[in-house]
Amino acid sequence: MGNERICLYYRVEPERDRWAPGDRFIRPIVRRLVRGKRRLGGVDKVFFNLCLGLDRLGIRYETNIPFKRLRADDRVAVLGRGRHSLQGYDRTNPIVAGIGLMGHPGEWPTLCTDYPVVRYLQHSDWANDVYKPYFGKRCGIWPVGINTHAWTPSAVPKDLDFLFYDKVQWNRERNQRELIQPIKDVLRRRRMKFAEIRYGGYDESDFRGLLSRSKAMIFLSESESQGLAYQECMSSGVPVLAWDQGWWLDPSRFKWGNADVRATSVPYFDDNCGSTFRNLDEFETSLDRFLDRLHLQEFDPRAYILKNLTLEHCSQRFVDILRRDLGTS
Repeated sequence: MGNERICLYYRVEPERDRWAPGDRFIRPIVRRLVRGKRRLGGVDKVFFNLCLGLDRLGIRYETNIPFKRLRADDRVAVLGRGRHSLQGYDRTNPIVAGIGLMGHPGEWPTLCTDYPVVRYLQHSDWANDVYKPYFGKRCGIWPVGINTHAWTPSAVPKDLDFLFYDKVQWNRERNQRELIQPIKDVLRRRRMKFAEIRYGGYDESDFRGLLSRSKAMIFLSESESQGLAYQECMSSGVPVLAWDQGWWLDPSRFKWGNADVRATSVPYFDDNCGSTFRNLDEFETSLDRFLDRLHLQEFDPRAYILKNLTLEHCSQRFVDILRRDLGTS
């Protein structure tokens, strides 16, 4: 790309006063005292992993430089979060955007006319299909890479049959009664040892430590546009038995007129990675097949990640998108 620069933006909405003048300065301090160090969220990690991959490739880039310092030949990418990400953008440089700017395209249908966005990225096919009616041919797919240097198989003895990963978000009470608890009951009835982890309630070191002790992971999530947690599990050499019920169940879908959207909880997955089940009725049969294959050592989920989702491979894909869609000199 010659002397042209890659300029990446990840701008978080600033704190605002809520209850009293100046409390925006106090609330972050209180949160740190109560909750401890801030955890990286999924969208945060997308930007972090992209930068880490570019570093590993030796590709130089700028982050969050003032818009007024952009040069005419700079390649601009904006990954989120929210409308604040592009507030004040007055350049003519075309933009590759996506992932974290909005939860649904109906929240910002004029994005591509408000700003010179030529490509809007989503992580996978089903999520991309939600955006196509709004942004048309500008839509594209780009998965972020997994840090295979940090998420590696462990030599620690495996004393847990399963790590039970609970990311069920909608209809929580009903799903607790009709899905989550019955699956745990099956595991206990079979005298299988498992540890539990809940999305949003753990540190990364806890997750890594539990994966090192686990022979496999049960992954419960309604849907994932990418699914970094289960892919970090796979990178660690731990096969996955995933609930994949087949639909986007976010209650906000009705507001946007998307009542029936096909979706998946494991958008990057094949027979080498593990198995899936659609509902509780299928769980025990799927569990038996999964355990048979696990016993025969037929799974190799890390191989899938190394082939498709490394930091280096995915960050290079991102650069290729910039070159293709933003042009070259």
